[in-house]
Amino acid sequence: MMSLQSVSQRLDPHRNLLVAFSGGLDSTVLLHQLVCWRERAPDVQLRAIHIHHGLSSNADSWVEHCQQICSEWNVPLIVSRVTLANDGKGTEAHAREARYQAFREALRPDEVLVTAQHIDDQCETLLLALKRGSGPAGLSAMAADSAFSGTRLLRPLLNEPRVSLEYWAVSHRLRWIEDESNQDDAYDRNFLRLRVVPLLTERWPHFAQAAARSAALCGEQEQLLDELLAEELAGLTGDYGQLAIEPLQAMSVIRRAAILRRWLAQHQVVMPSRAMLERLWQEVALAREDATPLLRLGHTDVRRFQQQLWLVSAYNRELYLPQAWPDTTQPLLLPGSGVLRLVAGEDIRAPNADEPVSIRYAATGTLHIVGRHGGRKLKKIWQELGVAPWLRETTPLLFYGETLITAVGYFVTTDGQCREGETGLRVVRQKNGQ
Repeated sequence: MMSLQSVSQRLDPHRNLLVAFSGGLDSTVLLHQLVCWRERAPDVQLRAIHIHHGLSSNADSWVEHCQQICSEWNVPLIVSRVTLANDGKGTEAHAREARYQAFREALRPDEVLVTAQHIDDQCETLLLALKRGSGPAGLSAMAADSAFSGTRLLRPLLNEPRVSLEYWAVSHRLRWIEDESNQDDAYDRNFLRLRVVPLLTERWPHFAQAAARSAALCGEQEQLLDELLAEELAGLTGDYGQLAIEPLQAMSVIRRAAILRRWLAQHQVVMPSRAMLERLWQEVALAREDATPLLRLGHTDVRRFQQQLWLVSAYNRELYLPQAWPDTTQPLLLPGSGVLRLVAGEDIRAPNADEPVSIRYAATGTLHIVGRHGGRKLKKIWQELGVAPWLRETTPLLFYGETLITAVGYFVTTDGQCREGETGLRVVRQKNGQ
């Protein structure tokens, strides 16, 4: 049977814990065990977080229940109300994404996230991975200890069967909530829990333990591959995380796919399917030389530049439209993130009274820039400066009237340079929060 010592050992040496607390049986048992541990180890610091998904009419009463329990146990509680996305992935996937994003936002740098998944959950996760046709990484299901948002995600109950949690809850007279949606077998996980796993367990009583053992073996194989390929991947990766294409072309399809998956995993990119990984290679890496290919994976774009694969935060090109800047004494909010400010300096001249100031993201005609002879099109200037396509598309271009003055951070035109004796300015670009 489950013991307090076994749980505390799985959390050692961590002492600052953020506990995912739904108020259900599993998380109630976990939080109770940690409260008991805190009584023995006063250096343990606990916080709990409850996610209000807004999917149930009982959601508000669940918040009240969690607040009452945490008050009784002297555990600070964060209640995070989330809004689910609506992009066709399904309620389960959206709820999970929203939940873990809330965890990321709540976690402190010195904390670890602790969740209450157990061996029965692991079995269901493995079966869901089989349903999706996952490879060894997916079949490894959940890890007891994994990297998460710059810290760790720990699952100290992962080797415990649900019956052990039930025994603990009853023997300690705990109170918990029952989510009515857990009885709705329209959800894939509930279908497995309510219909499939009971049949498998009736036939093979230790099926869940065997499934968890298989998941652990898959995890070990993936970890071994990580270790074997780590040095090679490091040799292919540039200073900014970009991946060299040419060496990948000489590899077998299997080895190349393994390298690409680990490269994406290093940057916490949504792991692509086998078909999507092939598209990444064919449509991005092997696109014609003059193309600017892009493949979106979740919130990240895979781009190609200078025979390297780059990972770029996804952005909407349609947001980058011309903006008037009527009062240059005030900062200008940019699309995406950040602001522009005009301050005293010697980089560019001040605008004349009849020159309205604006920001654009494209320029036509022949441009003459400071430090270079002859005129060039903007595209040619970007190429000579080695500026990546996605940076070209989002770099603010400061105009006075119809005259380009500067590409912020890159060059100044001869029409925009500050002459000796003139009052000069400097453009400062700041990201939000700076």
